Formats: sequence, C-alpha cells, structure tokens
Amino acid sequence: MNRSCGLLNSQKEAVPLKSIEVELEVRDHVATVVSTLNYENKEDKPLEAVFVFPLPGDAAVCHFSAQIGQTQIVAEVKEKQKACEEYDDALSSGQQAFLLEESDQSPDIFSLRVGSLPPGESASIRLEYVTELAVQADDGLRFCLPAVLNPRYQPQGSEGAGVQVTSVPASLVPYSLSFSARVSSPRPISKVESNCSLDPLQYLNTDQTQATVKLAAGHKFDRDVELLIYYKDAHQPTAVVEAGQASAEPGSLMGEPVVMVSLYPEFPQSVMSSKASRGEFVFLMDRSGSMNYTRIRSARDTLLLLLKSLPMGCYFNIYSFGSRYEHIFSTSVKYKQENVKIALTKIEQMEADLGGTEILEPLKHIYSQPCIPKQPRQLFVFTDGEVGNTKEVIDLVKKNSDSHRCFSFGIGEGASSALINGMAKEGGGHPQFITGTDRMQPKVMQSLRFALQPAVVDISVTWDLPKEVSVTVLSPPITTLFQGQRSLIYAQLTGQSSEAAEGCVMLKYSLAGHRSKKKLHFSLRPAEDTGLTVHRLGARTLIRSLEMEDRELRGQQDGGVKEKVVQLSVQSGVSSCFTAFIAVNRDNGRVIQGPMKHKNIPTPMTSAIRPALCGHAGGSKYKAE
Repeated sequence: MNRSCGLLNSQKEAVPLKSIEVELEVRDHVATVVSTLNYENKEDKPLEAVFVFPLPGDAAVCHFSAQIGQTQIVAEVKEKQKACEEYDDALSSGQQAFLLEESDQSPDIFSLRVGSLPPGESASIRLEYVTELAVQADDGLRFCLPAVLNPRYQPQGSEGAGVQVTSVPASLVPYSLSFSARVSSPRPISKVESNCSLDPLQYLNTDQTQATVKLAAGHKFDRDVELLIYYKDAHQPTAVVEAGQASAEPGSLMGEPVVMVSLYPEFPQSVMSSKASRGEFVFLMDRSGSMNYTRIRSARDTLLLLLKSLPMGCYFNIYSFGSRYEHIFSTSVKYKQENVKIALTKIEQMEADLGGTEILEPLKHIYSQPCIPKQPRQLFVFTDGEVGNTKEVIDLVKKNSDSHRCFSFGIGEGASSALINGMAKEGGGHPQFITGTDRMQPKVMQSLRFALQPAVVDISVTWDLPKEVSVTVLSPPITTLFQGQRSLIYAQLTGQSSEAAEGCVMLKYSLAGHRSKKKLHFSLRPAEDTGLTVHRLGARTLIRSLEMEDRELRGQQDGGVKEKVVQLSVQSGVSSCFTAFIAVNRDNGRVIQGPMKHKNIPTPMTSAIRPALCGHAGGSKYKAE
C-alpha cells in the first residue's frame, strides 16, 4: 500500500493547519457537529494542503464551506469524478478551490484538499455532519469525536488503492483542538462523562433539560474524544416528524416530511433470565503488529472474561490472525474444564506478532465450517479495525448473516467505527468499543447477554396513518432486536394532513415462541427547530443501503443504483462514496501566480504503532517501538 510516512513535523516544516474548533449540539439522541479548521500559509509560495482525517462511520456530512477574508464559498455536492476534475481545473487556472471526499474503501475516512492558498493568506473551513448516538451498556448515550487516525493495513490483492495517511505521534501534532457541547432533551440530563478532562457541566435551566460542557484546554490528541450523556428515563420510545424543505421539489425526499421513530423493545424477564446453555461461540482475535502493547492486553482481558462467562454445555473455538491465522482447536469443542484450561493457557501467551491485519481469510475459513446442529453460531471479533478493505469485510459478514450473529469489539483509540459498527449491523449482533479497563466488564457482559438471548424472529413494522398520507420507509428492514437497545426507523410521509392528525407505528415480533406487538402513537405535526437533521439522517440511511446494493450487483446489470445514489446525494446535500463536495472561489478574479507547494497535514496516531518504511512489500506494514 502506498502511504506517506509521518516525518513531516519532525523535520520542523511549517504546517498550514493551525487549529480545529468543534461545536457539538445534542438533541436527545441525535448530534449535529460543526468543525472549523483554520489554515494559514506561511510559505513564500501558493500552497495546497491535504488533510486526511477520521469521522464517525455513520455520520451524514451535510455542509462544507470556506471563509477567505470576507468571502464565504459554500460547496456543492457533485459526482466525484466531476468534482475532482473541477478542482484540478480550478487549480491549473490559478483559482482557489476546496474538495472534500469520502474514502472509497471506508466511510469513516475523509480527505480535505485546500488548493491554491496564496502566501500569507488564511482560510477557515467549516464542515458539518449529523449522527446518532449509540446506547451503551449502562444506558448512557455515546458520542465519539475521532481525533486519532491510525494507518489502515491494505492486504495484498485487495480491491482499490489504499488511503494515504500522514501520521505523527500524538505528542507532535502541530495544531490545537477546542471542543464545546450543548445538550438538550425532553428529559432531565443526569450527568455527562468523558475519557478526557472536561470543564464542569453547566445547566441552562432549572429542570436540567439543557446544559453545556467544554473540553478542558490542552487536549493531547492521544485519544478520541468520547462523551457519555445520561438522561433520566432514557428508554422512552419517540417519534419526531420534520417538515420538508420549502425550496425542494414536491414529492422528493427533501420536499416532504420525514419521521424518525425510536423504539426500545423490552422483553419479559422470564425470557431474559433463562440464559440459554446452547450455542457455538467462535472468537476471532486480532494479533497484527498494530495491536501491540495495551491493545493486545485489553483484547486478551476481554476474551478471558468472555470465555470464563460462557454457559456449560455450549461449544467454542478461538482463532487469531495477522498476515496468517491460527486456531486453538481444529473444530469447535465442548465447553468443559480440560478444554477451557487449554484455551486459557493459549490466550495468556498471545502477542501482537502475526504481521498485517488480514481478516478476510480467517473469516472465510470460519464461515466454511459446518454449523453444529441446535448450537447457534455466535462470532466475537476483537480488532483495532486497522484494515484498508473495510467494505469487503462487511460484505462478507452480510453474505453469511443467515448462519451466525457477529459481535464486534473495537480495541484501543482510533478503532475504525465503520468496520466495528458495520460488522455488527450486517451480522445481526452488537458493537462495543473498548478503550480502557474502567467500562470493559459491563460492555462484555452486555454482548454476552445479547448472544445468549434467543433470536427475535418474524419482525415486522406496520403503519396506521390518515388515508390521505402515505409512507415510504427509508431504513432497511429490522432484522435484529435486543433487550433495551434502540431501533431506529426513518420514513418519508407524503400527502396533506391536519395539524391535529396522528399516526401510529406498530412493531411485531416473536421471541422464544411468544408473539408480541408494541404500538407507538405520534403527532404528525412537524417538530420545531430540527432544521433538516432527520431528513439528512434518513438520506444517509438510504444512501448506505444503496451503496451496499451497488457492491452486491457489481459486475452485473446494476439497474442504475450508482445513479440513484448520486441523485439522492446531490438532492439531499449528504456525502456518499460516489460524490464529493467542491467549492471554487471565482469571485475575486485574482489569478494565483507561481508554482504551488503540496503539504500533507499529519493526523495523530496512538503510541502503539509507528508506520514502517514506505514501499515495504508483503508481511506487516507496521513496526513496534
């Protein structure tokens, strides 16, 4: 894989990115994030700055603009190839241009190009995205601002080019980060916690439904910024209707109301307390070079806790992988004392010594093994997610989703949210992120409870709406339900209704032979002050489904799926793998003269790994320090 090495800062070269300011607004379980990146060219030549950085894998990037002096240029979403050509044409003609694009390989990596910044000039780039907050084992809502982008390993022969990342140790990051959050909810805010130092929480009203909090000064870029938000009575089903955009075409996604439904299924205690003793538990441990030091210890501790907590009578096996893979037993074995003793000894000896992060081959081997009758297969994956073929891995998990459930654990700072969340979503399991020991046990035990929970089947969602209103569901069908976990549904509502009109959505499912149904009545009156957040999240959900459909149809008659994605992305202003944001400054009429210098902006990486020499062929792309 072609990768720039992290020598930029150690050579004391001037870095044009000076600071990043992040403003977070949380409304209940949805977050809007506005990041401002401030650039300054201190060179004596025009400059092109390239910054490759992480975002949450499920984020909907919906705004990109540049401020140069008093001039603001708002970017448009265009088909990616056209946007890239427009950017190159602008630079070659001496104009300023700005390009923001999602990686082809992984939706949690973006590349920002700031082109033709004249000597001595400054520019502020504004980037906005919306995302949902995940429910944690202790009922907190997790927001993660990825501050760490670790290099991604690209296996030999995998599709596409690798992502070029310039990385430096966290202690050498040459720009600053400020972060502030405003939280509001219909329910009181109990507390806000973080893995980083925060200034004290400030409540804005007496009923404590609004609050602000700031990251303490001096963030070291040695970790992602994680917020855990706790509400009183958090598990309340809700439905929010958002009005369409007045300027959008009637009948289009943005031109009609969209509803976001949040459901929290609660199952009978009798079902949840009777833990099944059946099951085949397959554990897959990442032992690549990037898992060195604290990561491999954290993964070992997580695996040991799970193994010791399995029920008697089940089956298990343990695989580990890097550039090759190994297994403790040739096939899954009965969970009994002598087998557990062998496994515990082997786990204690595991080190991060197997080279690169090649996860596809062990997955293919596991899926090729026949399932044990009446022992549902549960796959637990422990990885830092540093793979360059994220979409290939997720597609393989989805292809085999009928034969297993996949529970994924992201280990360490900078773990790929796209990979960890994607594997669990397509594998009908649940994702967890382990960045320390303080919250590991409840997360591990929650995943085990979910794995032992009988599968919820025959899931259906039906709508009862006024006869003049029709519904188009934007979300893929719900295939998995877990106790106390939120399920989200986005749907477009077409037609006119009175302000007093109501709708109803009903969730039906079967669990352990018992048929259940849950109803949620909601007002069709649009909520105030939501902007277009719900529309953008709905568009993002539909875009991701269509992108996966395009990959499944690759090489066949695709029926214009890519064209649908481009059309939806342009219409909604939400990024996709087939589009990019492009902005060109045509207003000042000034042509920027002279040869342009190219600068890569370094991103922080954790101390566990350093990129090895560029151009290394085969084997591990990492070395330990």
